[in-house]
Amino acid sequence: MALDIFIPYWGDAGYMKQAVDSVLAQNSGDWFLTVVDDAYPDDEVRRYVEGLEDARIKYIRKEVNEGITENFRSCVSLATQDVVVVMGCDDELLPNFVDVVLRAHESFPEAWIIQPGVTIIDENGHAAEPLVDVVKQRLVKPRGTGPRLVRGEPLAISLLHGDWLYWPSLAFRRDKIQDFDFRNGLPVIQDLALVMDMVLAGAELLIEPEVCFAYRRHIHSASSTKLVDGTRFDGERTYFGLAGRLCSDIGWRAAARAAAFRLTSRAHALLLLPRAASRGGAEPVISLLRHAFGK
Repeated sequence: MALDIFIPYWGDAGYMKQAVDSVLAQNSGDWFLTVVDDAYPDDEVRRYVEGLEDARIKYIRKEVNEGITENFRSCVSLATQDVVVVMGCDDELLPNFVDVVLRAHESFPEAWIIQPGVTIIDENGHAAEPLVDVVKQRLVKPRGTGPRLVRGEPLAISLLHGDWLYWPSLAFRRDKIQDFDFRNGLPVIQDLALVMDMVLAGAELLIEPEVCFAYRRHIHSASSTKLVDGTRFDGERTYFGLAGRLCSDIGWRAAARAAAFRLTSRAHALLLLPRAASRGGAEPVISLLRHAFGK
């Protein structure tokens, strides 16, 4: 059994090379890597990947830029192995990642999704502990020790209170994720939307606490930029409204209330107000206030 690793690429070539290098540095050789280049306007990454001359690595370049949602779709559709990971082009696998994920899949084959242990790094690769991660991991994430399965409305409630998952680190059963599609019009929160659709359909999620993935947070990421100008929260309000209706439709009233309250999302908007105000302009501030106090 091998792990299918995909990297949808658009961004910093230096980070991308580090991501590829982290796959090459795995303790286990049971992996295949596919880089899906979304027509980035230079060929530095292509030359780097093809220069590795590793039969396990494939490079695919799109003719035109299609955006993150379409690139995610491309990655999932290309998967052939039983377990699939779509990692970020600025994140890094720790050397034990493949071992941890494949062992977890063998031990808990019923899990549709595996969330392995994650450490946070900054732009320079140094350990970081942002407040948003502290709150979600210590207050929102389901409690427990050791590997554990979570499912149903309690899982949905926790995710709608605050998305404590790290999408690029998630491992999916191919036969399950390929039954679902990414929702259009949610370019920053489409990962949560897909996971929630799976949870609503009966997915079991395995929390595997062994740390094996480095998730990079930095101010130049698409999500961080959209946070301060307020546009990410516009998309979040749209999605939480949809999630509330979907939960209500199957009788998950507590989950529907969690979607309506979206407590950590509102708190996050308030936390960003000083930063938005310091940049000048009323529109981002109004957008954040609307998200924090509106319906």
